[in-house]
Amino acid sequence: MSIVAKVEEKLFQNRYKVDGGKPHIQIKDADICRHCDSHACTVCCPAGCWTMEGNGNVTVISDGCLECGTCRIICNEHRNVAWEYPRGGYGILFKFG
Repeated sequence: MSIVAKVEEKLFQNRYKVDGGKPHIQIKDADICRHCDSHACTVCCPAGCWTMEGNGNVTVISDGCLECGTCRIICNEHRNVAWEYPRGGYGILFKFG
């Protein structure tokens, strides 16, 4: 018998140490996001850090970010993501490596 675990259950095992006031991901120009046709960042982020609000604004909350870099890769047309690794001691803390 195989045991099936959902991705959300596995992600819940990880912890994230927030670096208050110093997010490692930011939107360079919010106006560019408003006029983007795909908003792929809101769909592709495995941690769900990117969301589209009802008024058309895209927001990013880096708490819980897996630091995979998907957002900066998927935004290759506009290159509107300012992304860097968190300072030492902050960011994702993987439970299983």
